[in-house]
Amino acid sequence: MKSHAAATRLLVRRLGPAVVRTDAASLRAASFDSSKLFFPPEAVIFPRDNDDLGRALVLANERRVPVTVRGRGTTLTGAAAPRRGGWVVDLLAWNRIRIDGVAALAQVQAGAKVGDIQRAAEARGLFYPPDPSSKEYCTIGGNIACNAGGMHGGKYGVTRDFVVALKGFLPTGEYVEWGRPTRKFAAGFNLRDLWIGSEGMLGIVTEATLKLIPRPAERWTLLASFRDEAAAFRAVGELFALRLQPAICEFLDRQAVLCVERSPGGRRIGAGGMPVVLLEFAGSRAEVRENRKSVLAWAKSRAAAHSSTWDRAAAEKLWSARRTCSGAMFALGDSKLNEDIVVPMSRYGKFARFMVGLRRESGLAIPVFGHLGDGNLHVNIMYHAADKAECRAAEKAVKRLMETVVAYGGAISGEHGIGLAKTPFLRLQHSPAQIRAMRAVKRALDPRGILNPGKMFEVFEVWKHKRLVVDLPWDHKTESSK
Repeated sequence: MKSHAAATRLLVRRLGPAVVRTDAASLRAASFDSSKLFFPPEAVIFPRDNDDLGRALVLANERRVPVTVRGRGTTLTGAAAPRRGGWVVDLLAWNRIRIDGVAALAQVQAGAKVGDIQRAAEARGLFYPPDPSSKEYCTIGGNIACNAGGMHGGKYGVTRDFVVALKGFLPTGEYVEWGRPTRKFAAGFNLRDLWIGSEGMLGIVTEATLKLIPRPAERWTLLASFRDEAAAFRAVGELFALRLQPAICEFLDRQAVLCVERSPGGRRIGAGGMPVVLLEFAGSRAEVRENRKSVLAWAKSRAAAHSSTWDRAAAEKLWSARRTCSGAMFALGDSKLNEDIVVPMSRYGKFARFMVGLRRESGLAIPVFGHLGDGNLHVNIMYHAADKAECRAAEKAVKRLMETVVAYGGAISGEHGIGLAKTPFLRLQHSPAQIRAMRAVKRALDPRGILNPGKMFEVFEVWKHKRLVVDLPWDHKTESSK
């Protein structure tokens, strides 16, 4: 990894040691994200304002120093890990939130937590729907960088659908604004959407204007258990064929259910040990009550068992169990390849059959859970890092999974992005012409290639690299799985 010691010393002189930190603790904290892949930087920048950030970028661009931006670091793909070292820009302290209750807009800085944005909106009778499981930790800047989704995606959409305008910096240190805090804007190229999902490779987002919608007046939750995964997928297809649109439609297969039930503090979910579908309907009182009649008839005819509640505390216990799925998987192995693939609804049944075969062929536990409302499923290939045979089986299984998903007309990522973890599969998803076009955009906006280098286009096989052994607050690991 190339050293940039001279540029780093100059940066400290220009901005001061309170802004630029080079101590061991600061460098280590910024050296990894939730992927736990370790790449030490040479400095961590905590800008106080736009001036600090602009000056740092001007120097980085002049000296060709790699720059990686981070908030909390909850990304699972390695997108916030400083692959080429250099400098890390930490925007976690940039967390101001302002709600315009009349225009139904939120002006938020990049470091604002998604959960805090939701609560600020709700206090004004408004609603910010994107709802990642890590919402109490993840920042809106990171959500914009990977176009995060969450449980509400099927009905309301993902982060991109709620971003009205962005402010930030080009890698040259030039300040830019894409869009305005208005409901309409058609003046020039839509570079706002180009930044969304670009994983910090085209510019640095410092502030966003988000669209808010009225808070639903009524919510009703139903849990349905099914005899097997194929029955659950088939039933969900029939539900959508009835033109019923749940605000949330979540799925846990049998292995996922058992992991959550057997974790400390876990409890029986539905009929116990059976795949489940969790539904929430939200809207006006009349709309939800009308939907309820049809949904109960659907559950009675399709599910092995079902239960429902109007009580928000009872419903939140169900959603809490869903959010702990990822950590509970570690009862099945000390390592996992967590793939957030997207399957077209027309292929749900075929995918259920494919997963039966993949588990049999690999000999590995592969729990699946996720968002059936938009086909974004989290496939967790569990293995033990010290077992070479399991490592080989996991590598083979993830390649088979990605090839199959693309062949089905799906996507290798729905909300995590590419980062490092998905780089081996980018060429399955995109043709050479498409990748050349992406690279051309990167060169146009970042001609010296300083922003988040080493990501997306360069193949990096994560299963061949050792990861840090560290528990992060959002891992939700149980005591038995640590």
